[in-house]
Amino acid sequence: MAVCDAIPSPESFAPSILRFLDCQAQLIGAEGYQALAVPGSTASVLLTGMVTLLIALLGYRMLLGHTPTIREGVLTFVKIGLVLVLATSWPAYQTLIYDFILRGPAELASTIGGAANLPGSGGGLVGRIDGVDQALKVLAIDGVGPAPLGPDGRPLMPSVPPPPFLGFDSFALGFSRVIFLVSTVASFAIVRIAAAILLSLAPLFAVFLLFDGTRGLFEGWLKALIGTALGSLAIALTLGIELAFVEPWVATLLARRASDLDIVGAPAQLFAASIIFAIALGAVMWLTARVAISLRIPAWLSTLQTGWAAGAAQQVEQARTTAAAYPPIESRSRAAAVADAIAINQRRETTAAEGARGSRAAHMARSLAGQNRGDRMDRLPEQDRSSRRTRSRISSRAIARDKRL
Repeated sequence: MAVCDAIPSPESFAPSILRFLDCQAQLIGAEGYQALAVPGSTASVLLTGMVTLLIALLGYRMLLGHTPTIREGVLTFVKIGLVLVLATSWPAYQTLIYDFILRGPAELASTIGGAANLPGSGGGLVGRIDGVDQALKVLAIDGVGPAPLGPDGRPLMPSVPPPPFLGFDSFALGFSRVIFLVSTVASFAIVRIAAAILLSLAPLFAVFLLFDGTRGLFEGWLKALIGTALGSLAIALTLGIELAFVEPWVATLLARRASDLDIVGAPAQLFAASIIFAIALGAVMWLTARVAISLRIPAWLSTLQTGWAAGAAQQVEQARTTAAAYPPIESRSRAAAVADAIAINQRRETTAAEGARGSRAAHMARSLAGQNRGDRMDRLPEQDRSSRRTRSRISSRAIARDKRL
């Protein structure tokens, strides 16, 4: 096992720590993966148990009569094969994921930065960072320099505002270097260490791809890996932009100090620039993390996850369709029940109106006849009304019939 050099050089602090971080990331990612992929490890035991459980569940479904189709069986075995490749095959894993995460961002940054003519895009980014660091150190040692003297021998009035407090120029030059180093090294350290840990845990997270209930863990692991790769690319490009601005500026300041000229006002500007680019590095890392979180697993991978459970899902969907077509009365909403009651009432009224349409005229005629009889009785004199017979009339034909009997 290789050992990374952990003793930084006082003259080149930035290259030493950046090389150490890169070496540790490669070692942890490679050696950690191989340690978890060997038989008998925790990830290996978990992989064996999960694959056995998946095959057992598939067998129980077949015993219960849910025979998988050819498509479901093929997708299930493809899923198992993909998990075994990711969890046990180092050559395949190195080609597909390891090299892409650790070396892919540098190649993309070289392509994009070379087209934009950014410093360090063709290689040597660490050396350019060290050059700026050394220049800031020399400026902090030399200081601002004395103010220029006028013809009368007195110092000329500077054209910049005075410093906020006494000794601010030395403070600003020193802290500009500190902020530059901290932002540069910390951004690389975050993405490299995170990538190393996630790469080493690949055999463990690959197991979670087998079941739908645990697929979210694998998806989160994959998103985090893609986020570290995007973060490395964004940091490399942002540092290239910073070097393109700071490098010639610091070289000019060094030339002025070598000519014994002052750099009044430059410390505050360097201090502000270092803070601005530190904030920019943090912002691009946050943005790349947001982009990685918003990613979704491709559709083909989701299809693999639902392979052996497709038959059961189809039966559930058919049951839901049938239930939706014939909803039970108790499950219907109050609004639907009210609407049905109103419709039934309207149909009843329509039926009653149609049935009574034929007898309505006769009913009106009987009402009018009864009213006319009442009017005629009211118009009869009192004596005529009192002399009405009280016995019923018997016709002569009825009397003759009774005699014959």
